[in-house]
Amino acid sequence: METAAARTYAREVFEEEVALLRTLAQIPAPTSREEARAEFVATWLRDAGATCVEIDDAKNVLCWVSETPNASVEVFSAHTDVVFDDLTPLPLREEDGRLYAPGVGDDTGNLVGLLFATRWLLAHPEATAGRSVLVVANSCEEGLGNLRGTRAIYDRYGARIASHATFDTYLGNVVREAVGSVRWRVSCDGPGGHSFKKFGTPNAIVELARLVCDLDDMELPATATTTQNVGVVSGGTTVNSIAAHAEMLYELRSVDDECLRAARAEFERIVATHQEAHRDDGVCFSVELLGERPGNGAVDVAALEALADKACAATRAATGCTEVAIAPSSTDANIPLSLGIPAVCIGAVRGAGAHTRDEWVDVASLEDGLVAILKMMSERI
Repeated sequence: METAAARTYAREVFEEEVALLRTLAQIPAPTSREEARAEFVATWLRDAGATCVEIDDAKNVLCWVSETPNASVEVFSAHTDVVFDDLTPLPLREEDGRLYAPGVGDDTGNLVGLLFATRWLLAHPEATAGRSVLVVANSCEEGLGNLRGTRAIYDRYGARIASHATFDTYLGNVVREAVGSVRWRVSCDGPGGHSFKKFGTPNAIVELARLVCDLDDMELPATATTTQNVGVVSGGTTVNSIAAHAEMLYELRSVDDECLRAARAEFERIVATHQEAHRDDGVCFSVELLGERPGNGAVDVAALEALADKACAATRAATGCTEVAIAPSSTDANIPLSLGIPAVCIGAVRGAGAHTRDEWVDVASLEDGLVAILKMMSERI
């Protein structure tokens, strides 16, 4: 699609895009509880002319724009969930050309662009003639969702999928390398007791803190970027009670699966060492695996480069900027990349404050974002 034609369409629908963003951004969609937003998106797509729309068991909205026998499937997606647990309408405000709402950029603004690009494709079937194009508004990208929505797509259609472009993050960013991760809940349990009468009894909070300190001192693999984080710590009951329980959420990340495996082995060794040190005093450590995001698989380098080049070209054409930020990240693209399927993640809004309640989107950027998405979707790579 020529940039000028994409720009004309983006300007024609701009006010509609803004109105949809206002509406969609207020619909609550906590990870694993995206039903309300999924129902809205499915209805919107049907009203836009889609005849093959469904919500699957994973709460993904699936829309076949075109399906050609024996043609490999091109997937285009954006996620519906946000990181906040609100089940009532999300707060929204507008100031100085910015629209503020929790999750408004991550990923609601990108989802709006995907929907309007899909509407254009539905109205121009010649653009998808001979192609199989599947648009997905997927669930469970955030937090402990463990990419369940995208996993479900690949469980169902994986053998048919040739490429995947997911729209997430901000304009000017392209991701073609997955950051893998492993996440656990680590618990420490002890006998507890009265803070004065049982003084000297092992305190679960203290013992967990010692484990945290040892993990913080852990030597991480240096051959590729590898990180760790203690994200949440909780425990205890009252100020005059020796804590009988404490727990934390812990994660490891790496751009290299070998490094991730090495760091995981060291994490497990350190936890086992702490458990061994307390085998006679009633203190017990337990580890619950909460999620794994796979890293990069054996992707055809030329095919991945071609897809990434197309994403960069679409971004440059839409924004007029020559520089595109290419950096690894953890996105829905992790799943296809781990399976050896070329995949990229492209940003399609300008904004800031992701994962905060003051996240904002520059409303004017919806035009550029839609141009970039249209250029990605309108032609086979």
